[in-house]
Amino acid sequence: MILVILEQQSERQNSQWHRMSWETLAAGQQLAAQLGVGLQAAVLGKSNSALLAELASKKIGHIWNVEHDLLERYTADGYASACQQLVEKIKPSVVLFPHTYQVRDFAPKLATRFSQVLISDVISARLDAGALVYVRQFFQGKLSGDIRANGTGPHFASIQAGAFRADALETSATAAPSEVFSPVMDATMIRQRPEAPFREAARAVDLTTAEIIVSVGRGIKEQSNIPVVEELAKALGAELAASRPICDAGWLPMERQVGSSGQTVAPKMYVAVGISGAIQHLVGMKGAKTIVAINKDANAPIFEVADYGIVGDLFEVVPALVDAVNKAKS
Repeated sequence: MILVILEQQSERQNSQWHRMSWETLAAGQQLAAQLGVGLQAAVLGKSNSALLAELASKKIGHIWNVEHDLLERYTADGYASACQQLVEKIKPSVVLFPHTYQVRDFAPKLATRFSQVLISDVISARLDAGALVYVRQFFQGKLSGDIRANGTGPHFASIQAGAFRADALETSATAAPSEVFSPVMDATMIRQRPEAPFREAARAVDLTTAEIIVSVGRGIKEQSNIPVVEELAKALGAELAASRPICDAGWLPMERQVGSSGQTVAPKMYVAVGISGAIQHLVGMKGAKTIVAINKDANAPIFEVADYGIVGDLFEVVPALVDAVNKAKS
């Protein structure tokens, strides 16, 4: 059986689902189908009922509502203890998490309690000779490696953002059964003071929530040419993003960078304008449902991942696209 530990997102928890929870649940569904085993999910907190209705519509065998006063605010000690007790109770073979800052904080502690390691940032998994093999990337996505978990488990793994699509999540006409699990905990077990959720940086824009992104690369040549691409983003109702060289040069804020050292996004459509397709950039946007590439170099690596490609001068192609989009809207 596979257990997916889902994550909430708010200042005080119990507010809304972290978007990566759905991606991880989709990964759990696919992995459970490969293994021919059941799938269960768990949410930790206090008064989780508002979240359970949405979760119950997904194709899940069973939902665990892990509630305790000490889980109202996140602490590594509290979450590790609660998850440990749940895993010991239901004995899953695999435990999956979204690869978030919070998971990176407590999941290694949890895995260690079972004499296991956390296989982090997994992009896929497959069955090989009866054993699970997890795939993760190294050296900023330049290499992919297979990791085979030894022993009977439970095995612990976190799923990379964008590796699985939330819109591939299967739903069910029948609500999944749920059950309250109350871990045995007391205040002496919590050795830290709860703090606000960790954020890498304050951002004026969160590209991870954008449905359409228009991203610009070095093909734009000069900062003064950025408005050419901004017009396309405006016409499409998209967020403007960029590859690292553009942000390093100060032409756009760092918060708009997509890639291994920027944001990882998975929009419905990603338009790459003047971006060659270095692996560091591809790591951040490969989860997009539809990728459109505009580049004058027909051999640019970006075309290898693009669903639609336009070989041409962006200064001719982009204004033509803007005109076409605006005419279609009028």
